[in-house]
Amino acid sequence: MSNSITFKLLLAAVCALALLAVSALADGSASVTATPSTICSVSVSELAQCLPAITGKSPPRPTKECCGVMKKANLRCLCNYKAQFANFGIDPAKAMALPKKCGRNLPRQC
Repeated sequence: MSNSITFKLLLAAVCALALLAVSALADGSASVTATPSTICSVSVSELAQCLPAITGKSPPRPTKECCGVMKKANLRCLCNYKAQFANFGIDPAKAMALPKKCGRNLPRQC
């Protein structure tokens, strides 16, 4: 995947979290805290370690650190975001190829 795909994936995740936070604040069910945002069991900063592996025309293979992130990510959860990727200009097929490059298989329903 290209590096722009990873960046767009991260942007989509951050936007989704921001929308959830605004919705929760609007109905008074949550308050803002200074904790790191997590998506599918990994923090946004951890996901950023995979940025080089999914951006650019000829991205390098994912690093050991990126694969560590992919190994602890909840892949079923990531599958739930697949339909949203296109809204942010992300090719879902490319975005979902990263776990396999790190030796993980996506769930069948993904």
